[in-house]
This record gives sequence, structure tokens and C-alpha cells, in this order.
Amino acid sequence: MTVVGYAAGAFDLFHVGHLNILRQARSRCDYLIAGAVSDEICFATKGRYPLVPLQERLEIVRHITYVDRAVAEVSPDRLQTWADVGFDVFFKGDDWKDTEKGRRLERDFATVGVSVIYFPYTVHTSSTALRQALATLNGTTSARGRPAGAAVND
Repeated sequence: MTVVGYAAGAFDLFHVGHLNILRQARSRCDYLIAGAVSDEICFATKGRYPLVPLQERLEIVRHITYVDRAVAEVSPDRLQTWADVGFDVFFKGDDWKDTEKGRRLERDFATVGVSVIYFPYTVHTSSTALRQALATLNGTTSARGRPAGAAVND
């Protein structure tokens, strides 16, 4: 039986932490699907838009060796994503483990037989740290969460 895994993320300002998550996920499944969450979902969950447009983030993730398929995650309902994409295992950073969001995710996925595997949260360069550095360099941040003067292509 082929085990299909799913790793979702913004994958904004792609960095080694993202690569590590995808590497770990691929080592625990036979086929890995990476879901790049839409700009709207990023804003709804993080309160800011990604700096890199969705289509560019998908193109980057699609070309990572560990990823067999990349999809745009456009529904805030992970069970809807499961119905649309189909996977056996959902991978998440352990910053969600033992939180209400994590417990809800586990309960929801248990209803359809999907297991949740958490990876240790690594404190590498993060998209948040990169955003802060860019904002500092540029002196301000736009309302869309992009540094002032940054190109907007989405």
C-alpha cells in the first residue's frame, strides 16, 4: 500500500526550515503532496499576506526533490482539502501539538482515518524573521504585509 503524505505551509520566503519539513515528511511516506496555502488563507491565519505570490511559491515547492506534487490549498477546511487531494498522513510542526488547534485537527482527521505526525519545531531562519529584516531595511511595511516598494504580482 502506498502511503500518501500531505505537508501544508505558506512556504513564503522559502528557507531551510521549509526544506527540513519537506525532507522529514518525505521520509515518512511514499508520495508527498505539498500544499501551498493561498494568500487569503495566510491572511486569515497569520494576519498578513505572503510576500511571494502563490503561483511563485507553488513553482518553488514543485521543484523540491522531496515533493511529488504541489497544490494550492484554497479551502480553510482541512477536511475539504483532504477530500479534494486525498492523503493518509498530515504533517505539521510540533508548535501545534497539544494545542486546541492541534487537537481539533487530530479529531477531524481521525474521522476519515488520517493520522497527524508532528515534527520538532526548528528555530532556523524563519519567514517571520526574514520579513522583519526586510521591513527594517525598508523602514516600513505595507498594508498587505509586504515591505514598502515591494513588487506585487498577485
